[in-house]
Amino acid sequence: MNRMTTALGAAALALAIGFGAPKALAAECGRNGEGFEAWLTGFEKEAVAAGISKAAIDSSLRDVYYDRSVISHDRGQKVFRQTFEQFSARMANSFRVSKGRALLQKHAALFKRIEQKYGVPGPVIVAIWGLETDFGSYLGDFATIRALATLAYDCRRADKFRAELLDALRIVERGDLDPAQMRGAWAGEIGQTQFMPSSYLKFAVDFDGDGKRDLVHNTADVLASTANFLHGYGWKPGAGWDEGEPNFPALLEWNKAKVYSKTIALLADKIKGDTRASGIGDPVETAR
Repeated sequence: MNRMTTALGAAALALAIGFGAPKALAAECGRNGEGFEAWLTGFEKEAVAAGISKAAIDSSLRDVYYDRSVISHDRGQKVFRQTFEQFSARMANSFRVSKGRALLQKHAALFKRIEQKYGVPGPVIVAIWGLETDFGSYLGDFATIRALATLAYDCRRADKFRAELLDALRIVERGDLDPAQMRGAWAGEIGQTQFMPSSYLKFAVDFDGDGKRDLVHNTADVLASTANFLHGYGWKPGAGWDEGEPNFPALLEWNKAKVYSKTIALLADKIKGDTRASGIGDPVETAR
């Protein structure tokens, strides 16, 4: 959720494109589907100017249309208040603990290699995996590029999603995924731990050496890339990850909603066998 938008929040992202007049381009948006086709034609020119190949652009945008269901989800976000106790009781549940422990054992050799390289222990990675997609069992069913194009055209956060859409095309261009494989959450998150395209480009790794960084199908790539993200945000090997400990700031980079980051830490504790639950009862505001 990284770093990306997670189930509860999105990381702030900036756009930097050198095509035409940046302010004029940023102002091009719409509040309904009218004008989307003309906007998409203009965006294709921006993508070319940004150095993306015509082949990647054509294959990615060929069947894209304005998706009203994406806008409905975006408008339907609600801010709510829950205590950490309330949220974590639902999310750090017995299923995720038992399943997480089983997967930690199943992939023990892989987690050992990942920790040796990035310094991030298995329980933390498994906790994120479980909270994001129930260990890859449900990644979302929105066409990623269509969702991003819709949000890039929409006036509410056009610049942010225009940058993410360009990065999604770059993922296609470098051969990690083809457009049909890119399906996920409504806001453009991809893969088993829900990377936004910008984070995918920055942190995804080919951990099994097959020539692709595949965060949809390849377990080794998924888990190592998640560790690489935390490593990239200053994870300190051997240090604690609960609130107030050295690695909690890296979890906040994964998801800036503290209730979510604290739940990652708690679930990781439970999977490891440590049931500490610091901060229970503190009210925390979170938004999807």
